[in-house]
Amino acid sequence: MLGTQDLVQFIIAGILLNIAPGPDSILIMTRSATQGWRAGSAAALGIGAGTLVHIMAAALGLSALLATSATAFTIVKLAGAAYLLYIGASMLFSKAKSADADTEAKASLPVLSHRKIFMQGFLTNILNPKVAIFFLAFVPQFIATDASNKPLALIVLGCIFNFNGMLWCHFLAISTAFARQRMRVNQAVTLWLNRFIGLMFVSFGIKLALSGKH
Repeated sequence: MLGTQDLVQFIIAGILLNIAPGPDSILIMTRSATQGWRAGSAAALGIGAGTLVHIMAAALGLSALLATSATAFTIVKLAGAAYLLYIGASMLFSKAKSADADTEAKASLPVLSHRKIFMQGFLTNILNPKVAIFFLAFVPQFIATDASNKPLALIVLGCIFNFNGMLWCHFLAISTAFARQRMRVNQAVTLWLNRFIGLMFVSFGIKLALSGKH
């Protein structure tokens, strides 16, 4: 279809890759747990928008620049790492301030508008050069060698991957919010859980900063 091949295998592999935990999933779960499923869905939509940018960049050949230019890759990588560190540090700082609070609400993340959460998801995704490299390394394997329009085939596959990813991300947002309401975790557990999530974002940032292209 439109120059693609092994579409079923591509869909299965894409779903498995989307399910694998990472900063995107953690962001969705964090926002859903603190502000409800709509906030988690806003983060998911931001992540999906960032993925669309990566898809179009790959189709236009811009991602090849990240794959071949060490300077460009390093700049984007460090920007992404700095943003992840900023999110993690902000969470840790807010938890430290609320450690003596008497209410559970004060132990959670600061409330953000859905627009800001959308941008948070967008920046978390688009500033990760690994996503760009992924679309150059993984997706072309499922483009037929005799495809008449390879950029179009890449866009089709990318959109399929993003659509399935959005289904998973919104499921994650809704299920996390539902579990949070059912469990009604107390203040102390919420406080330490948020601190743990902050540390995870810091670790993601450090890992990205120290990573190479492969």
